[in-house]
Amino acid sequence: MIGRRTMIAVGTVAVVGLGLGGCAASSGGGDDGGKQTVSLLVNVTPNLTEEWWNELVKPFEEANPDIDVQIQNPGAEGVAAAVPRLLAAGQAPDVVESLPPSTELAPELVDLSQYDWATQAPLADQYTIDGKYYMAGIGLQVQSLWFYNKDAFAAAGITETPTTVEELSADLAKLKDAGWTPIQTGGDWMSSYALQTVALPTVVADNDDWYQRMSDGDLTFSQTYGDSVSEYADWISKGYVNDDALGIKYADAEQNFLSGKSALYPMGSWFVASETAASSLANIGVFRAPAFKGTDQPAMGANIASPYVIMKSSEHQDAAAKLVEWLVTDKDAILDQLKVDGNYRAGYEYEMGELGTELLQIVSDTPDEAYTPTGQGYGERTLPSGYSTEINAQTQALLGGTSAADVNKAMDDWFAANAR
Repeated sequence: MIGRRTMIAVGTVAVVGLGLGGCAASSGGGDDGGKQTVSLLVNVTPNLTEEWWNELVKPFEEANPDIDVQIQNPGAEGVAAAVPRLLAAGQAPDVVESLPPSTELAPELVDLSQYDWATQAPLADQYTIDGKYYMAGIGLQVQSLWFYNKDAFAAAGITETPTTVEELSADLAKLKDAGWTPIQTGGDWMSSYALQTVALPTVVADNDDWYQRMSDGDLTFSQTYGDSVSEYADWISKGYVNDDALGIKYADAEQNFLSGKSALYPMGSWFVASETAASSLANIGVFRAPAFKGTDQPAMGANIASPYVIMKSSEHQDAAAKLVEWLVTDKDAILDQLKVDGNYRAGYEYEMGELGTELLQIVSDTPDEAYTPTGQGYGERTLPSGYSTEINAQTQALLGGTSAADVNKAMDDWFAANAR
């Protein structure tokens, strides 16, 4: 049961930031004893359900009876797309989860540099912008990963996981010959996930400050990403990717892999939680996404887990800060958030199965300098606004039969038009 807390669709309601009597954040709920309502826009997934979010904040509400937390669901458009729309409409929430700060967004965010819980949070320094701390998170979310069906690998005669992209390509051929669908992917935001898993370990390792240099126009997409696009296009043409990818939603793609219908699934560390919760599943392992031959230390895509930001337009900034502080410092709240999405934080251990243990070993073996943003990036390591949407659209074109050369040109043109 969700109980008294209400799930709000962001497309249909304005921010509820009005304590009784119209009190501001610093009023602590108002002299009349009324409650302040703090709206929290969150990422909703098969793991992070609406009910789960409401249960997460319940202890905070019990400990702070003057604050009511209202969870907002971004719906199908997702948090990243919902926030600009809500800002333009004057309906921004008080707190946003899963939206890392960027140079474009920073003017809309509260500077949290005064709070030790923000400056000492995981990866906090990497997310600073002009020396200011705009977010706090709960742990590390690893993304450059390939989950694999161990039985499929055995059936194809593959005895070791690949350590280069070239070895991975050879393994895909063996899996195809053994009757397996080598790679499981899907539509929507998933479309470009496999491509980025192929590219970033090499692209970022071989190009210092790749995000900044791409944004400044010092590098081109085809120069740095082109070989990876060609490799992925080759995989598509050879039938290594499920041919219905564009019509498969995230939850269905995940279930296909869990049930043993495909051999490889490029996905982030949060998949471990789905594997743990599944009642019937394949024999699954995980390996770090490899780079092309010749790259000594592949980059590892990783983001802060559950970054929280406070919108400057919030009328209840003190109450919002109290909520965020609790979310990122309360041990039980942190463990609940880490466990539900398979994330990690030093000093916070929770029971995990064999797959989680394998992933934890990858994290332990990865040096801090190898970590890189994914997608549009974070902090000062960001690409021009709209990159995630564009790379997704171009990868969908690739899946639909557009040539690698045309996709590379389209991305070069996009960067030329959008570079700072």
